[in-house]
Amino acid sequence: MIAFAGNSLLCRAALKQTSIDAASFTFVRIFSGAAALWLIMKMRGNAWKDAGNWSSALALFAYVAAFSFAYNSLAAGTGALLLFGAVQATMILWGFRRGERLHTIQIVGLVVAATGLVVLLLPGLSAPPLSGSILMLGAGVAWGIYSLRGKWRKIRSAPRPVTFSAPSRWLPLSASCFSRRRVSIAQELAMP
Repeated sequence: MIAFAGNSLLCRAALKQTSIDAASFTFVRIFSGAAALWLIMKMRGNAWKDAGNWSSALALFAYVAAFSFAYNSLAAGTGALLLFGAVQATMILWGFRRGERLHTIQIVGLVVAATGLVVLLLPGLSAPPLSGSILMLGAGVAWGIYSLRGKWRKIRSAPRPVTFSAPSRWLPLSASCFSRRRVSIAQELAMP
C-alpha cells in the first residue's frame, strides 16, 4: 500500500511541481517501465514475444493515461482513495459475477469503503472535480481489469509473465498519446 500511495504522490508532484504534461508523463512512465522490464527479462534469459495480449496492454495503458490526466485536477489523497476504491469494486463485482461470496468482515470493509466514497463525492463537501474523479475511477476500473486478466491467465495456463510482454504493446499506445501532444504543442507555438 505504501508503494501505491507513493505512486500517487510522485505523479501528483511531477505534474504540479515540474513542467511535464500528463501525456509526456504517461509516455515516460510507460517507456521507463518497458525498459526496466526488458532488462529484467534479459537478465533472466526470457523472451517476451508471444506472451501477453493487446487487451491486457490496452487496460494497462488506459490505467496509466487516465491516472496521469486525473492528477491534473485531483489531490494525491483523493486520487488514491478513488483509485483503490474503483480497483476493489471492479474485482469484487467480477468475483460476484463468477459466484464468489464475501465473508462478514469483508462485507463490513466494503460498506465502510463505499460509505467513505459516497461522503467524499457528496456535493457541498468540497467534492473533488468531476472530470478528474471520472478519470481516476476509470483508471481504477482499468487496473482492476488488468489484474483480473492476469489472474485469469495464470489459472487457465501455465503462469507466464503477462506484464513482461506488455511493453511491446504499451509503447505504440503511449507513443500515439505522446506524438499527439507534440503535434498539439507545435500547433500552439505556430499560432500568432
